[in-house]
Amino acid sequence: MDKSIFDRPENFTNRELSWLEFNQRILGEARDRKNPLFERMKFLSITASNLDEFFMVRIASLKDMVNAGYKKKDIAGMTPQEQLGALNEKTHAFCEKQYTTYNRSLLPKLSEAGLEIVTFNSLSEKEEEFLEEYFHKNVYPVLTPMAIDSSRPFPLIQNKTLNIAALIKSRGEDKKEKKDYDIATVQVPSVLPRVIVLPQKDGGKRKCRVILLENVIEHYLDVLFLNHEIICSAPYRIMRNADLSIDEDDAEDLLKEIEKSLKMRQWGEVIKFEYEERMDSRLVKYLKKQFKVHPCDMYAFNGPLDLTFLMKCYGIEGFSDLKEKPYTPQKNKKLRADKNIFTQIRKGDVLLHHPYESFDPIVAFIRQAAEDKDVLAIKQTLYRVSGHSPIIAALAQAAENGKQVTVLVELKARFDEENNINWARKLEKAGCHVIYGLVGLKTHCKIALVVRKEADGIRRYVHLGTGNYNDSTAKLYTDTGMFTCRDVVGEDATAVFNMLSGYSEPANWNRLIVAPIWMKKRFLEMIHRETKNAKEGKPAKIIAKCNSLCDRKIILALYEASCAGVQVDLIVRGICCLVAGKPGVSENIRVRSIVGTFLEHARIFYFYNDGHEEIYMGSADWMPRNLDRRVEIVFPVEEEELKEKAKHILDVQLSDTLKAHRLLEDGTYQKVDRRGKEAIEAQKTFCEEAIAAANESKKKVPKKRTFDPRFSPQEE
Repeated sequence: MDKSIFDRPENFTNRELSWLEFNQRILGEARDRKNPLFERMKFLSITASNLDEFFMVRIASLKDMVNAGYKKKDIAGMTPQEQLGALNEKTHAFCEKQYTTYNRSLLPKLSEAGLEIVTFNSLSEKEEEFLEEYFHKNVYPVLTPMAIDSSRPFPLIQNKTLNIAALIKSRGEDKKEKKDYDIATVQVPSVLPRVIVLPQKDGGKRKCRVILLENVIEHYLDVLFLNHEIICSAPYRIMRNADLSIDEDDAEDLLKEIEKSLKMRQWGEVIKFEYEERMDSRLVKYLKKQFKVHPCDMYAFNGPLDLTFLMKCYGIEGFSDLKEKPYTPQKNKKLRADKNIFTQIRKGDVLLHHPYESFDPIVAFIRQAAEDKDVLAIKQTLYRVSGHSPIIAALAQAAENGKQVTVLVELKARFDEENNINWARKLEKAGCHVIYGLVGLKTHCKIALVVRKEADGIRRYVHLGTGNYNDSTAKLYTDTGMFTCRDVVGEDATAVFNMLSGYSEPANWNRLIVAPIWMKKRFLEMIHRETKNAKEGKPAKIIAKCNSLCDRKIILALYEASCAGVQVDLIVRGICCLVAGKPGVSENIRVRSIVGTFLEHARIFYFYNDGHEEIYMGSADWMPRNLDRRVEIVFPVEEEELKEKAKHILDVQLSDTLKAHRLLEDGTYQKVDRRGKEAIEAQKTFCEEAIAAANESKKKVPKKRTFDPRFSPQEE
């Protein structure tokens, strides 16, 4: 077979266009009437947040390439300029669909349900009195009106901030005189709530009326510009290039270098200019000139800018019947909170499935290590952590208790750089040894190592995961993680940290597969092994669940496997550059994407291996950045009970008929055809199973403590 037939542009989908398809699937959930109304509102908010980041990073990166004269084509045969052209058309159409969804699908339904998002035109007299007092007491003292003239140049407009532009004129002058007006701008303070809940009478039908802060400020603009008339005004917002560019080789202090770069973000090139479509053309023309934007980077919206405010509306109390029933993560049946976690891990590996199973054991793992007199050292990688992280607190406590604590804090975690700098300093003050990773590579792996002195010698306890050590997102993202104290894994874990903190390069690994040097090669070997088995007439199968798939060599290997007869099922949440179901290329490859209440985040890889099944989990997607430019870890699941649990996760997701979307040959997605199939929603199935397992586990817990002379009371 001529393998070169696979490596053609028509056999790949552009990465950025594929990402937009992912955001389209989320928008589809916002438009789906089967979803609870407030969940639809939340999905629309998520599309807005996603799109902001896409512009600040991906669009910005393409613009940088064009400005630098970079013309190399991507795997789909598109130059950066061609990609920008295609994305411009798609993003404008997408934004139009967002606001159609907001105005036609959601606003009327929300109003019927008792939540009204109003403007000043529809306020009662009492509501106006309330807002006037609210403005003068709470808003006015915070505002800084900025007039623009020869002595006061146009100010710096910060990235993503909401602002109001106005044409103003001294009182007594004719409004029709075109030249006799000034321009002013006011930033809408982000320190104040954007969604203002108006007071309502108690009792009667459920009713909640809210107004946005920018509407209130705009109404009272004349208070800010005394002796002036407001000719017209409207909100606007800009996106700036937020892609950090840091020369790590020449940076003496990476932490200080990143701090400097963060400050430069506010000066980044304007790559998107948003404004309400009612804005006066004179204001539009003036702002366009100030921001130096091309017409294709201008977006006029029929509604409020920055739809992420809908997430605040989602949090308004009294509408629980219009939301999904909240889910409480359950206890893993192998781990009891009242028992010593190290004793329980010694009994066998433990596989956790979040958020269906609680993240608490991971917090307990570090907390107990911090307090345990027999623990000698704790080593952990941190990529994104929560605002009030119990993990950080436990690590600091461990250092204060005299443990040897080493923490790798990845300072280059995009949009969490500032947060991570603060945590790094806090940990250093507590006595932890903080390192920032390897030059030129992001450290994205999720690993924690506890070294403990026991009766039979030193034992290493390891946690490996697919998701961040973040107790907040662990309730929202689906991830998997494993505890083990097997020596072969412990040795590998030690080697990982020696590699990260020094210059040690292991000659080989016992069990872990580590990027960037070893991982891609190993994945390709496992794919080729399935291909070889298929060619020999043996059953061959690959199942991969990941967030993104865009590595050229992996895709080519999957095409070759498909043509050899390997059955390939891919569960790819977001970007997928592979073309599925194409005759002569990928007819044995099926791709699905699941968009549900929780964000799919786990990475699981299954290889049939002629009946000797191998299953891996880890932090890496099948993307060049993960396989070539990051420190990543993929770990094997080897105990039979845990392998069955992992296979069950994949089987249920492949059976989903409610939230799964199927990738078509043209690169678009459609919901799975449910005709003649059982209604299965994978995420709800996992919730129900976790609750049932926890209830069953409660029945088995003995009511009285049974004395066991093998363990001390604190270790039972």
